[in-house]
Amino acid sequence: MRPFLAVLLVSLFSLVACAEDTPTTIPTTTEAPKSVRLLTIGNSFSHNATRLLGDLAKSAGDTLVLREAIVGGASLELHWTKAQKFETDPQDKQGRYTTGKGLREELSSGPWDVITIQQASLLSHNVETYRPFAGQLVDTIRKHAPGATVMIHQTWAYRSDSPRFDAAHAKLGDPVSQREMYDGLAASYKTIASELGIRRIPVGDAFFLADTDAIWGYRKDAAFDFLAAKPPELPAQTHSLHVGWEWKRQSAERWKLVLDANHASLAGEYLGACVWYEVLFAKPCAGTTFVPKGLDSDYAKFLRETAHAAVDAAK
Repeated sequence: MRPFLAVLLVSLFSLVACAEDTPTTIPTTTEAPKSVRLLTIGNSFSHNATRLLGDLAKSAGDTLVLREAIVGGASLELHWTKAQKFETDPQDKQGRYTTGKGLREELSSGPWDVITIQQASLLSHNVETYRPFAGQLVDTIRKHAPGATVMIHQTWAYRSDSPRFDAAHAKLGDPVSQREMYDGLAASYKTIASELGIRRIPVGDAFFLADTDAIWGYRKDAAFDFLAAKPPELPAQTHSLHVGWEWKRQSAERWKLVLDANHASLAGEYLGACVWYEVLFAKPCAGTTFVPKGLDSDYAKFLRETAHAAVDAAK
């Protein structure tokens, strides 16, 4: 057994410390096709992590029915506040999602097999921001969708070169590195999941494992000249799980190089989908054949192995 796998059996944090190695074998399965009806209560991160999930499930003969109750940048508090506004006045637009329904209506529109919640990424490192809203949402879900299993989606840390980690941008108490953000959110999600008795979908663990891998992890392009760069020149961003640098048109003649170190890239979306698939369908993602166009097959294999390692360690 490789050292990585031996450490994996001990604890997730030991596994993270040894992230330069990757698992080589994922068990396959011949289980019968499954169907999962999923409702996500989240934001752009839940959308990122599930965007490819239907395609992944379909490639293994499984079926996903997905509905999203999401608001960009939404926190647990925002979702709870929106739910309360709907109960006070169902005609209040602030109490409804873009689907036109309030939370209670979304919950009752099932039946749902799984319903998920998550914290906004900016707040994810601070466990106090989860309380009491996570518990209030879980109670509401259990009241109006008693047949559903409630889970919490563990979001991911920003890319290592995020400006939010710069000393000039960091606010008092905010993480100053990717590692610090990951440690905070990992502990917070684990704590809240334990308090509420719900399962954690460890996407954030998988992201950190992949991002810090000695071979497949993202490395900042220190040689790129940002001041002299012109469209479409970009720094090397091989194996970035985040969108990263891209040119945005500002006017007919002006472009600006901007960094999105938060949201998932195609690779990050694939990794997230692999984690969700293993948790929701209780099958190893090695049994799937879907790889999105533009994603290297060897890298995709590594991402599937990493997803399996994170899910296995979180059991």
